[in-house]
Amino acid sequence: MQDLPGSVLFCCSLNAIRSPMAEGLLKHLHGHRIFVDSAGVRTDAVDPFAIAVMDEIGIDISRHKSKSFDELEDSSFDLIISLSPEAQHRAVEMTRTMACEVEYWQTFDPSHIEGSRETRLEAYRQVRDSLIRRIKAKFPSGGPVNL
Repeated sequence: MQDLPGSVLFCCSLNAIRSPMAEGLLKHLHGHRIFVDSAGVRTDAVDPFAIAVMDEIGIDISRHKSKSFDELEDSSFDLIISLSPEAQHRAVEMTRTMACEVEYWQTFDPSHIEGSRETRLEAYRQVRDSLIRRIKAKFPSGGPVNL
């Protein structure tokens, strides 16, 4: 198994959809083996569609408390993965004075999709499934975790 980072921060624009989903997925895959947190450039309530599609795969993010970069209790991470251009800019700014790897995973914002509830849920599922694939590839669990 490849070496896993000790701590990972997922970040996006609002810490309401993409980064809470990614945080929940990595915690589900690795439990306490990796410290995982998420933040946004700004904050907003966790999106109900994000809660719904994560619940479909047995991961509860309904109690997630959205926080901004400024509200992080710990700003020392081994890896920061940004999921929006705005968050990438902020992550690079934050890490200028620390040894921390920063990756940008271009991730579609499903809140821009309009239409029926099912159409919108499908857009959120696509983001969730894309994050699952990337997280499993980046952080292989080596165990029988189903996702």
